[in-house]
Amino acid sequence: MLSTAYSRGTDRRTGGGDRLPRAVLWDMDGTIVDTEPAWVAAETALAHRHGAEWTEADGLSLVGNSLLTSARYIRERMGLDLSPDEIVEELLDGVVASVADSVPWRPGARELLEELHERGVPCALVTMSYERLVAPILAHLPEGTFDVVITGDRVTHGKPHPEPYLTAAAALGRDAADCVAIEDSATGATSAETAGCTVLVVQNHVAVPPGPRRVFRDSLAELTSADLAGLHSELS
Repeated sequence: MLSTAYSRGTDRRTGGGDRLPRAVLWDMDGTIVDTEPAWVAAETALAHRHGAEWTEADGLSLVGNSLLTSARYIRERMGLDLSPDEIVEELLDGVVASVADSVPWRPGARELLEELHERGVPCALVTMSYERLVAPILAHLPEGTFDVVITGDRVTHGKPHPEPYLTAAAALGRDAADCVAIEDSATGATSAETAGCTVLVVQNHVAVPPGPRRVFRDSLAELTSADLAGLHSELS
């Protein structure tokens, strides 16, 4: 059973003189795994079951939002006689089934996670997905990959509010200003930026505008822990 914010080994230290980030806070959907198509498919299937209309553009407009925020929009857009919680559970049924067949990893994500773990850099997962979707994905990663896991069903305010990232940084014993957050959406980047993190943006399905604490890369492939540590200097 995952906890809202569990800590394990957050006092790790590494040898050598290489620069390392103090901590790295990871978004999941669209950043570590490309689940956005599965979310759109689940939303489309929901619309079909209820005789409603839904487009890919509708689905992409929700990228990065908390699930309940998305569900409220879906309820109004589709005219559903379902509660937001019921909508979330129906959507999760579809997406969880999709990742059970195959986990759609984003390029470079697992490799960078592995290197950070080997170097002793604390990592947190900061996702608006719920625990029942997060658990089967984490089961495909080595134990201890994340020192802290923050899920959308365990915070009061979801992204773009800074609470998820502030909670993760505090659970790691770090100041958010010393953390690098990795995001793929404007909503997530705003959450991390408002918390005070340096934000590495790797755009996926939606465009993310520039921001005062945002650095952009085309991919995580071949990025290293030293590259992440150097992002702070690009903001000065």
